[in-house]
Amino acid sequence: MSNTMRQKMADTIRFLAADMVQQANSGHPGAPMGLADIAVVLSEHMNHNPKNSKWLNRDRLVFSGGHGTGLIYSLYYLWGYGLEIDDLKNFRQLDSKTPGHPEYGHTAGVEITTGPLGQGIANAVGFAMASAYVGNKVNSETAELIDHNVYCLCGDGDLEEGISYEACSIAGHMGLDNLVLIYDSNRITIEGSTELSLSENMRDRFESQNWAVLEIDGHNFAEIDGALTQAKTIKRPVLIIANTVIAKGGGKMEGSHHAHGAPLGHDVIKTAKAAAGFDPEKTFHVDADVLERFRCAIEKGDLAEREWNHRIKELPLVEQNEAYEQLLNPDFSRIQWPTFEKADATRNTNGIILNAIAKAIPGFIGGSADLGPSNKTELANMGDFPKGKNIHFGIREHAMASITNAMALYGPLMPFSATFFVFSDYLKPSARIAALSGIQHFFIWTHDSIGVGEDGPTHQPIEHLSQFRALPNFYVYRPADGAENVKCWQKALSMKHSPSAFVCSRQNLPLLPSAVHGDVENGGYLIVDKAGATVTLMASGSEVGLAIETAELLASRGVAANVVSVPCFDLLLEQPQSYLDSIIKPGTKRVAIEAARGLEWYRFADTVVAMDGFGASAPADKLFEKFGFSAEAVAAKI
Repeated sequence: MSNTMRQKMADTIRFLAADMVQQANSGHPGAPMGLADIAVVLSEHMNHNPKNSKWLNRDRLVFSGGHGTGLIYSLYYLWGYGLEIDDLKNFRQLDSKTPGHPEYGHTAGVEITTGPLGQGIANAVGFAMASAYVGNKVNSETAELIDHNVYCLCGDGDLEEGISYEACSIAGHMGLDNLVLIYDSNRITIEGSTELSLSENMRDRFESQNWAVLEIDGHNFAEIDGALTQAKTIKRPVLIIANTVIAKGGGKMEGSHHAHGAPLGHDVIKTAKAAAGFDPEKTFHVDADVLERFRCAIEKGDLAEREWNHRIKELPLVEQNEAYEQLLNPDFSRIQWPTFEKADATRNTNGIILNAIAKAIPGFIGGSADLGPSNKTELANMGDFPKGKNIHFGIREHAMASITNAMALYGPLMPFSATFFVFSDYLKPSARIAALSGIQHFFIWTHDSIGVGEDGPTHQPIEHLSQFRALPNFYVYRPADGAENVKCWQKALSMKHSPSAFVCSRQNLPLLPSAVHGDVENGGYLIVDKAGATVTLMASGSEVGLAIETAELLASRGVAANVVSVPCFDLLLEQPQSYLDSIIKPGTKRVAIEAARGLEWYRFADTVVAMDGFGASAPADKLFEKFGFSAEAVAAKI
């Protein structure tokens, strides 16, 4: 393609982005205009099918700078993903297909909701890791089903966020050879030049993390093309430092930090259009020859997918066919659910359950942030990633969660991530994105309360249950014993559009009588039902045993008490009042017990026996006694 045509295509993107922001009177024109030249050449290299945005072997494109939606939506319109000019005109408006930041499942073609800066870099690493695992399962020397690339566009802000260090470190360590990170190095942030806050040498940083680094003029079509071509031949992750000018082609706003997050102005846009040979009076305009060249993506991508489907039919080995089918169509009936016969910590029973699921489901993989032995997440005899199922994320909680989000959206994988519950603080932004996007990501969080013991208040989660129960579309399971743990997993596996968290104890919990286990489907159930009860005790996890013990003590003093186990508070909130009244009997004194902050329990309870402070360093049994979590102390309060 001639550079003259490329220039016209790039300028078309620039002015679509500028018009979108101008009409909305809101948005970020600078980055889309600066990246337009790269976007045109990248269009020539990408292998994707606008007719089928879920084609497994498509190249993935992640926009880590999600504020650059002027570029994103322009491309998806031009490529033919179903957006129309009217959608671009409704940019950032209520109920439009073009919200302020790209949202997975809302706009066709968007691979993942990146949200806060830096997330997209870790997401891209996750897509590359997912492809490495799936490729190892279905590729052979004679038939390579998974051979796509992962491209990510990022800016200075993404690389300043700590998550990018974590993600790029693990990507380099693993030598992910289909990952290309394109760094829009325009040296501008909201407050002004990057000289205000950034002075490191990006080449040195990435080369020290085992990345190959290429550097180009981000407005030189030949250099862009050469770098993308070379990147595909390098057998490790590649950083392309693209030196660009923010708001390129934007007249007097070109190069200014004021172009980052505000409209350029009608007059500036008109002047810029005239200088580029465009009609300054036309807005949202795309010439037919430009649209035709971008829309070639449809025919090209459709052909590539049909050729790929032909490759599947010619898989040379029965084993390859079976591996591919089992990844795409997991059979949950193959899971041999364990049973438990003794008191145990729920981190232990959860580990046994993880192994049972992983043995039966090829796409069930995961790992811990260097806490596998403590989280009990090691999958026995299943090997290490990328050929095996155990992923060693290292001490990188935030990147781990964001990587796992992308792995879950890749296609045939059902991944989990794990750490101590208190360290969920490090990954909260990624957990929130999982909930917002409806990602089936399984979070394993152990050491769930003051029962952590001697490590003290820095390691004892207090407010964390309340925090995650407050998160919409996020289901927190806190099982009371192994059998309830199994039921929690059975429910979570069925919830395809929600993340789930398994909050498990370090200390042993008593085995509840099997006859009293209720249906986790409703979030809570009566575990002790006494005639004429005047008190209802409610609890989850380790406090269920305490509630039962308290009920027995109250009975010895002539007070009948029911006990409700609430393994999933979030599910209980969804139940009709008739069900709630059937387990939390009207007219009874309602008391919730939780060795954490517990404020959300006031939704159901009159009184909450909970933590008011941050715990202390001592053996767990001493802490429960000190902070009033004994049957005698709870009964006295009642």
